[in-house]
Amino acid sequence: MRFWGHDSAMEASFFIGEDALRRIQPDACPDESGFLSAFDCNRDLICAAAAKVYVRGSRGSYDLVAAHF
Repeated sequence: MRFWGHDSAMEASFFIGEDALRRIQPDACPDESGFLSAFDCNRDLICAAAAKVYVRGSRGSYDLVAAHF
């Protein structure tokens, strides 16, 4: 799943894979609806992990993997 974050006028793209979503919410249904729900229910945790990997001006896209959680 891809989502975007903003740092002032800068925009960064993030990708979180199924493995990370399953680590966050192991009981999520393994389909689009289940993963979207896992993302929505854990948005604060995901945004906190994204903030940790983000480096201002470094690159445009970041991958969040299970090890980040």
